[in-house]
Amino acid sequence: MVKKTSSFSISAERGVTKVVGIIANPVSARDIRRIVSYAGSLQVTDRANIVLRLLSGLAATGIEEVVMMPENAGIRGHLKRNMMRAANMGEARFPKLRFLDMPVTGQAEDSINAAVMMRKLDVGAIIVLGGDGTHRAVVSGCGNTAIAGVSTGTNNAFPETREPTITGLAVGLAVTGQVPSEVAFFFNKRLEVSINKHREIALVDVAIVNDGFIGSRAIWKTESFRELFVTFAESGGIGMSSIVGLLAPVDRSSPYGRRLIFAPKNGSAKTVTAPIAPGLLESIGIEKVEKLLFDQPLHLTVKAGTIAFDGERELSFTEKDDISVTLHEGAFRTVDVTACMAYAASEGIFINHRMQPNNSKQEN
Repeated sequence: MVKKTSSFSISAERGVTKVVGIIANPVSARDIRRIVSYAGSLQVTDRANIVLRLLSGLAATGIEEVVMMPENAGIRGHLKRNMMRAANMGEARFPKLRFLDMPVTGQAEDSINAAVMMRKLDVGAIIVLGGDGTHRAVVSGCGNTAIAGVSTGTNNAFPETREPTITGLAVGLAVTGQVPSEVAFFFNKRLEVSINKHREIALVDVAIVNDGFIGSRAIWKTESFRELFVTFAESGGIGMSSIVGLLAPVDRSSPYGRRLIFAPKNGSAKTVTAPIAPGLLESIGIEKVEKLLFDQPLHLTVKAGTIAFDGERELSFTEKDDISVTLHEGAFRTVDVTACMAYAASEGIFINHRMQPNNSKQEN
């Protein structure tokens, strides 16, 4: 007899059954930066196919059920058709999929509300399809529930670019306990902006511009840049944080962030050319860059303007407002996909062992 053990049976033997949530923003990567730069845009079928690849990875690790945010752009219909076709062909490669019972507005509040509902359902993790803004919305509602990002936005400074199948595998390994939690999960920094008694968060950067109106929300006019706060800034990143990344990089695990003060480009002793959007490189004047420490509120040097959170203008302010920016450590959890897959390889989780039959000949 040949006996085969798979990663699915390993999970089942441990008695672990987890539900995973998926929040797929159907309209990410559709802001004005697509017009002023060369950013791409995923079609509905592309987004649905990403979800199918995630589901395949989750199923391979023993995930039996997935809950998903509903939408009216067509992702849901595409998923149902493909999953029904797979079932009719006898391909049991997807977990059970159900959609949350919630209203659909097509706004960022959908992602926030879905994250709150998934947190209350005690899902093991939430996989997010979107850009920096979508991930920010989910983090504002998910509490201590870990997230895993899939890049489908314009600027994707926070979610790492990776094949969705691998993300599905890693999330499944993490939430079923096949990878220890101290390996599987990573605690992230976060910026918090206090405006009078109102608070907003950012995952990557908070930018201060001197425009007095919100307008198209996305920022790209460099002459209006005044201050920038970042949780991390990678030399190979894109968006506002890339400016710091090319001056004084700081990684996601460093125990500090950065604060940058801009200067007029024509009157600055130092400028940096940075990719503030896909295909859009601008020369920007720099006055100084300094270390941003944890739990130390800093006030702005600008008296009036607007505040952009992770690349999108959200709030305007005047000299009458009391504003501070604070960097916090260990603010939310993500699934460490690289660490999960490395652990799986070192432990042979995906290796199938077969018991070979005894071929020795009996002596006469």
